[in-house]
Amino acid sequence: MAFAGPAASATMHAMPKLILLPGLAADAAMWAAQRKALAATRAPHITDVHFRFDTLPAMASALLAEHAGELLLCGASMGGILALEVLRQAPERVRGVAFLGSTARPDTPEIAALRAQAFAMIEAGRYEEMITGNVPFSFHPERLGERELVDAYLDMLRRAGPEQLVRQNLATAARPDSRPLLPAIRCPVLVLCGDADVVTTVEASREIAQCVPNADFELIERCGHMVTMERPREVNAALVGWLRRYFRTSS
Repeated sequence: MAFAGPAASATMHAMPKLILLPGLAADAAMWAAQRKALAATRAPHITDVHFRFDTLPAMASALLAEHAGELLLCGASMGGILALEVLRQAPERVRGVAFLGSTARPDTPEIAALRAQAFAMIEAGRYEEMITGNVPFSFHPERLGERELVDAYLDMLRRAGPEQLVRQNLATAARPDSRPLLPAIRCPVLVLCGDADVVTTVEASREIAQCVPNADFELIERCGHMVTMERPREVNAALVGWLRRYFRTSS
């Protein structure tokens, strides 16, 4: 059975409630530029269910309970994985999804090993060293010298703290393979990623776009994994353009 929702065509649909889903250990700061840009179309809500529940199913269930009616989901990284869980639980509630630097694949043994390494560093009291060492994997090499950008990212992880980072990693690692869900999605879908994303990879994003019928795909040049923070102008243009293409944006 196909997921409920109109075919992803140029047909305009009324604007549902717009929910922004942050990435792992990320908070509203990662959406600062998008919240301002999207206010012209429909003021978004930024969920924090990933901080309040231990599993993806529980997070998705809470999000659905806290936001009545039809939803438009915009998820970055872990947020996109959570959006897939929402689709799994209540496809009839979802009227559109934007996946930013995300994946429908389960963990690979290589990723599992990296998670275990991070957990070991946290257990040894080396949280600051661990998050600092993650910076080169989060941004394009050209941006690593931009202290304001890097500090904003590190401060976000410091606010989350080691316990939350471990909990959210465990929740993400337990996810199922969501690729079988993709061909049944019929609502408008945008897939966007940085061309230098080494965390979820361009291939994982292309896979979503290729498996979802009529999905839109946009590649952000000279950009790493943290697309919303690293290339806000390009991301904002893609999101606003997508919303205007498929949804009536007046309240």
